[in-house]
Amino acid sequence: MFEKIKKWYSQGLWSAQMVQTAADKGIITQEQAAEILGKEE
Repeated sequence: MFEKIKKWYSQGLWSAQMVQTAADKGIITQEQAAEILGKEE
């Protein structure tokens, strides 16, 4: 699911809030959400 969400976000189909909601619901991890949103540390 991570790859799909990453693609949807890059295409502008998903907002940052939608990505964070997916992480909150356990669909992806917080680390994956940070990677998608470009917040890697």
